[in-house]
Amino acid sequence: MPRGTAYCVLVAKGSGTPATTALTRAGVAFTLHPYAHDQAAPSYGLEAAAALGVAPERVFKTLLVDTDAGLAVGIVPVDRQLDLKAVASALRVKRAVMAEPAVAERSTGYVVGGISPIGQKRRLPTVLDASANTHATVFVSGGRRGLDVELAPEDLARACAAALAPISRTR
Repeated sequence: MPRGTAYCVLVAKGSGTPATTALTRAGVAFTLHPYAHDQAAPSYGLEAAAALGVAPERVFKTLLVDTDAGLAVGIVPVDRQLDLKAVASALRVKRAVMAEPAVAERSTGYVVGGISPIGQKRRLPTVLDASANTHATVFVSGGRRGLDVELAPEDLARACAAALAPISRTR
C-alpha cells in the first residue's frame, strides 16, 4: 500500500473483528490479509509471514506483559523477542514479565495467536518496537488467527496509543 493512499477495506456489518471495526471507525487506512491458518504451526507470527509472503521483520506480534503497574502491551517483529527490561523501561515500571495466556485472552477479548493491539476490550499502556518505523507498512493480527491487517506504522501507533521504543532483541 503506497504511502498517502487512502485505502480502507470496509467489512460487511457483523463480519468484522473489534480490530477492523475500530480501524474503520477511526478512518485508518488498512488492508485485510486473510490466510489459511494451520493449527499445528509452531509460531503463529512466522506462519503469517510465510503464508502472506512477507518478510518476518514486517509482521508484528502482540504480547501482553504483567508489570508492577498492571498489564501492558508490547508489539515486536515476529522474528524477534520482547526484551522485558526494555519494555519495563519504556513503560517506566520496575519490572515486566510475560502475562499468562489466559490473562491475556481475558483482558483483550482475543485468543492467543489472534491478539490484536487494536480494539482490545480495554486500552492498556502499549509500546511499539521502534523498528516498525523502518517500514512503509507493517502487519499485525486483525483479531483472529488467519487474519492480518496491513497499515502504516504511524497509524498503528495512533490506533493503539502506542509509544515507540526499541523493545525487541534477536532470538
